[in-house]
Parts: sequence; structure tokens; C-alpha cells
Amino acid sequence: QVQLVESGGGLVQPGGSLRLSCAASRRILSISTVAWYRQAPGKQRELVAIMLIGGSTNYPDSMKGRFTISKDNAKNTVYLQMNSLKPEDTAVYYCNVRTGSNSYWGQGTQVTVSS
Repeated sequence: QVQLVESGGGLVQPGGSLRLSCAASRRILSISTVAWYRQAPGKQRELVAIMLIGGSTNYPDSMKGRFTISKDNAKNTVYLQMNSLKPEDTAVYYCNVRTGSNSYWGQGTQVTVSS
């Protein structure tokens, strides 16, 4: 079993930046696909960013150029750098780690973009 703990969310003004962190309880990131998802009130959970085991990344068009996913295997931590934030980025952000047939989720961290 792997526990994931997200942090770094909060209130930020439009145009601002935040960096989310996701700490894993075990050293599995080097053999895992890692991703960030988000869910806004009344909407389905959507993919924000994904990094495959080999390090390649992918983002939905609305996040390209603004969001960056990265990981530090030695620190067992996944990051999401978010720049040029917009009010529509307001949501609960979740970390996801997939290894083999197992998929693990964090508890989520709230990001609110508002003036």
C-alpha cells in the first residue's frame, strides 16, 4: 500500500503561481506513471498533467505552457508547478500514482484562484 499526501494548495490571485507537492510513502516513483487530476464543483475529474515512467509528459491543451509536472525520485515526491492561474483553474487537485495494476490517490488539495 502507498499513501500519497498532497500539499501546496491555497488561495491565489489570477495570474499567480502555485506549486503543489505529492509525497509518497514508499520509493515507487521511478517505476510509476504519475499524474495530477482536478475536480471542480459539479464537474467530472479531469487530467491535468501526466508523466510516464520514461519521463515523457503530456498535458491537455488548456494547461500546456502553464503547468509543469515533475518528480524527484530520491524525495519520493511529485510536483505540479502552475503558472498564469485563472479562475477556471479553481478545483481540488489530486495526485495519482500508478504502478503495475495498482493505482493510488491522494486526499486532494484545494486550489482557489480569485481576486
